[in-house]
Order: sequence, then C-alpha cells, then structure tokens
Amino acid sequence: MGSSNGVQGLQAFILGLLIGLSSFIQCTSALLDTNALLLVNVSQGSTKKMPDNLFGVSFEEINNAGAGGLWAELVSNRGFESGGLHTPSLIEPWSIIGDYSLVRIATDFSSCFNRNPVALRMEVLCDSNACPDGGVGVYNPGYWGMNIEQAKTYKLVLYIRSLDSINLTVSLTDSTGAQTLAASNIIATHVSNWTKVEIALIANATNHNSRLELKTNRKGIIWFDQVSLMPMDTYKGHGFRNDLFKMVANLKPGFIRFPGGSFAEGKSLISAYWWKDTVGPWEERPGHMNDVWAYWTDDGLGYFEFLQLSEDLDASPIWVFNSGFSQEQAVNPSNIKPLDVLDGIEFARGDPDSTWGSLRADMGHTEPFRLNHVAVGNQDCWRQDYRENYLKFYAAIKKAYPDIKVISNCDGSNTQLDHPADLYDYHLYANANTMFSMARKFDLTPRIGPKAFVSEYAVTWDDARYGNLLAALAEAGFLIGIEKNCDIVDMASNAPLFLNANTPGNKGFRPDAIVFDSYQTYGTPIYWMQHFFSMSNGATLLDSTLQTNSSNSLMASTIWFQNPIDKKKYLRVKVVNYGSNKVNLKIAFEGLDDHGLIDYSKSLKTVLSSTNVKDENSFQNPTKDYIAGHYARELASYHKLLRIPVYVKLKAYQKVRNLETKIYNKV
Repeated sequence: MGSSNGVQGLQAFILGLLIGLSSFIQCTSALLDTNALLLVNVSQGSTKKMPDNLFGVSFEEINNAGAGGLWAELVSNRGFESGGLHTPSLIEPWSIIGDYSLVRIATDFSSCFNRNPVALRMEVLCDSNACPDGGVGVYNPGYWGMNIEQAKTYKLVLYIRSLDSINLTVSLTDSTGAQTLAASNIIATHVSNWTKVEIALIANATNHNSRLELKTNRKGIIWFDQVSLMPMDTYKGHGFRNDLFKMVANLKPGFIRFPGGSFAEGKSLISAYWWKDTVGPWEERPGHMNDVWAYWTDDGLGYFEFLQLSEDLDASPIWVFNSGFSQEQAVNPSNIKPLDVLDGIEFARGDPDSTWGSLRADMGHTEPFRLNHVAVGNQDCWRQDYRENYLKFYAAIKKAYPDIKVISNCDGSNTQLDHPADLYDYHLYANANTMFSMARKFDLTPRIGPKAFVSEYAVTWDDARYGNLLAALAEAGFLIGIEKNCDIVDMASNAPLFLNANTPGNKGFRPDAIVFDSYQTYGTPIYWMQHFFSMSNGATLLDSTLQTNSSNSLMASTIWFQNPIDKKKYLRVKVVNYGSNKVNLKIAFEGLDDHGLIDYSKSLKTVLSSTNVKDENSFQNPTKDYIAGHYARELASYHKLLRIPVYVKLKAYQKVRNLETKIYNKV
C-alpha cells in the first residue's frame, strides 16, 4: 500500500477546455502567445470536499417550460378555464371546424367538477344531410402544434354529456385537417350525465404540427370538459416528455429548485403558485393564469409532479413557497399563517396515514419524498415586512421539522444576516465581463453564518442573446469561482432552464440552457458548459495555482471524483480562457504516491469552442458550440504524473482537431 498522503489509483486524466476569442474584451491586445503553468497539489492534506448537491437546476414555469414543454400534455387549455370564471369566455386555442352557421361554441358553468366549473357547449345546427363531409366540431392545436409520431400511442381522455345520443369522431390530423393520423368513434345513447371516455389512438404517420379534432354530423348539443391527450411513452409513465427529461438528467443535477422564481410570486396574489391547487386528480385542479409570464397553466405539472421529477432525477427537491408577497400585492403580516406550508411539507414527507401524506399515497407514492430544503419566497428581502413574515415561517418549520434547511431571500455575502437561516439566496444577472469578474465574489465572504445558495445566475442582454459561447465562457469562470469557494457556497444553478422556441419574445426570458419545440431540442453553449461541472457534486477539490500574466482572463480548477459506474477515480481539470490571447499551458501535478498512475489511453480532453464567441446553436446546427471529446490515445499508458507533467497548447479560435496534447519529461 502506498502513502496515504496522495490520491491513489487514478484511472484517467480528463481535461476540459473552454476557449474563445473575446476580441472586444481586450480590443487593444495583440494575439500573442501567453505562457501559463497550472500547479496542482494532489496530496489529501490540500483537498476540499465539495457539497453533494453543489450544482443543480432551477425550474420555473417560464417560456412554456412546463405547460407545452417538459410536461407532456398536448392539449392547451384542456379544461376551458383559461378565459376566467365568466361566461361566455375566450377558449383559445380551441376553434371551430366548419362554418359558424353550422356549429356554435361557448363556455358555460355546467361542469361536474366543483373546482373547474367551466365546460364547453357545442351546438351543431346541421344534420347528416346538411353537414359537410366529415362533420363539424372543434379542434385544438396544442402548444404551437402537436407532435404525433408514427406507431406511437396517445391516450385521449375527455368528459362528455348530451341530452341526445351522440356519434362523435375523435381524430389526430395535420394542421389543416386534411391528413388523418389516427381516429376513433364515440357512439353513445345514454350520456345525459357527464361520462368519462378514454381512447388509445395509434398514429399511422408522423406530423410535428398536428391537432386534435372532435367532430360530428348529428344535430344536437354536446358538452365537453377536461380534454387531455398524452403520449404513452413519457418517462416512467410519470408524464415527463422523454427527450427533455433526458437533457436535464444528463446534467446530473444535485438538486432541482421549483416552481420558480417569479412564478411562485405571481404578479397578483390570486395568480401566485398555491400548492394545494396543484395536487389531487388532474381534472380537479383549477389551474391559474401565470400573469408574470402571460400564459395559462393548467397545473398538470403540480407540486406532486415536481417532487416526482426530483426523485426521477435523483436530485434533492428545493421548494420555493410564497412568502406572502406577489409582485404587486402583499398579505398583512398579521394574516400570515404558516400552516399551509407545514401541510405542504407533510404532503411531501408525512406518513401515508397522515392527513396530507395520505393524499400523496392516493396519488401513487406511499413512501415520503426526501424534501430537506425550502425557500421562503423569491427576491422578497427588500419588502418591508419580509423579515416578519420570514420569522413566522422559520419558527413554525423548525419547530415541526428541525432538520429542514430554511433559505432566506436576504443576501449574506457581504454582511451577516439579522435573522436565522441555514442558507441565503443569491441571484446574479449581468453582462459577460461582470459575470466572469464575479468568479472571485465569494473569496472574501466571511466563513461564518449561513452558506450561499446561488439559485439563479445568467449572462443576459446583448452579451448572451439566446445563449452563446461568450455567455458560457463567462459563466464557466464564475462557476470555477464557486468551486473554489464551495466551503461557503453550498449550491448553485443557472436560470432559466427551458425555452419553447415558439414563446413570443415579449412573454419569455432569454438566454436559456435548453431550447425545444414540439418535437426537437438542443442545448445552448450554456447547457454544454454545465456538462463540464456535472461530476463536481460530491467530488474533491484539489488545491491548484495558476502562474500566468493573464490572471484576469484565465481560470482553472481541478477535482478528483469516483465514477459511480466503474467505481474508479478520475482527475478532471477545467480551464477557461476568457481572453483574446492564445495560451500555452503546462499542467504539473504534485503529491501523487507510487500508486498515482494514470492510463492515458483512457484519458479524455473535451473542448467547448467555436469560430466566434457570439456563435449560438440552433435546430439546424445543434452542436455548433459543443463539447467535442477526443481520447488521448497517442499518449503512453501509465505515466507517473509527478514525473511527467502534461503540456497542453490552447489556441483561441482553434478547432478541436488542431489542439495538441504532449508529454514532456520534467527537467
């Protein structure tokens, strides 16, 4: 057995390079080579254990991230509630098939669901002789078109009522109704009471811009309510769109923060996120207007589903609950009642025979979820009564659940908080230069008191556009600073996570990590940058020092981690070149014992780069700025890093195939 002072049994050396040419950052600099040396101390005495949940994701219902995105429901406004509790109301995006002289639709209060009183009344004025071929009716295009794929099965659920017998055709068609992708008939004579109908539709062709049609050629009145269409191949049957779930899972998030953000606040209190309205049978959920981001959500992706999503991702859930404030309104502190929050915690963690734990069990999850963090509000510290509200929530939560970590909205990075907290929230939205400079933000933060939760950070404005390489470089530098300060920064997440590409610009937020439409998705450079940090959770940070005259534009960190699959140890070095100079970088390791061997045949170098820092990915070119990886097969196997430092030549503006990795004997 070798010495216990070094990292033993290293399997491979993994080098991550994030490089770009930021000519406008150092516009007067000539593109001259810069020499740099990264000294890495591998001895265990100089290591730092990183938090198990250091890097995660922050999910907000913004940019149609859930409704029309991760939540796989294909029908938009499935309960006809988006027009509000007045009738007749707007029912967008539903529309009629046929002339208004033949079919008329309006909403009324005839639903059988007490919390969802609105239903759709369709009056057909023609009969089989006078109706056009195929009949008349209504259709729903979903969220900018439904993705229907050949041979896949889609589950249709709807509630119908009629005083007469009905002969209804339900079908999936292209956007014009000309091509039928799947169809079935509903023939019934006794539906004077609300009747639930379930149909499996199997597609015979693929169309990414489809719609659902409900048609008849029989005169009479039919009521519809709670019309749902879901693909049957959602992740584990839990309702999450498979490709989008996998994009998040590939980041290996240690936590997921939900449901926002501003979405948790609402512009008005009635439109805030109230968890009790989002649990139980989906037909009974009233939904609400997401007035901050200007679209309706039926809350199919509710509190239970967020907890299930956390479990499916093997990520710790962080619940952000409303602290008594919307963006325009506030609850009087005397009326703050923490019981609603305690009920929410009981729903997540309570025994299956408890009041709220039993509802969770009825929804299919007998075992408690591992909810260990809650955040009291979002960006509310500036509010006059926030501290008073916060202390009420804090005291009640700690009394009932002393192990739960409570997160304050107040920034404790510069001065100590004047109230108790386990963590404090820190948000950072800035231009690229400011973001990169904030890598040293927490260097001087006092090491006493609560730790930081950087729950939202992003490069914004023109520097980022829809998520370019420049933003990724700046954010990578910031995250290396987070790694180096992981003793005081407990968690960090980029925001927002998702963007539906069809979301109108005035209703969304850019940039984002993952972009999608009805059937395809891609990661922006911001997404791929986060891949460089995907193994940092629970890893060991090694002490490293950069010796360079480009200290303002070069950042680096080194970790070692154990691969959860092969159980072997790996070194990972991340280097960010934010400047406009090429860098000749030598990496030297010290402190390896005799067993500190590395198999270079299995070593990997990965690069995130492009020909221009303003480059972005797209559906047409989803990997323009992409992590490209090459195994260093030309290197001899099993060199002792102590004796043979690695020399890597980085060239900004250079493609991966031109990067060189060489071994030089130590002089």
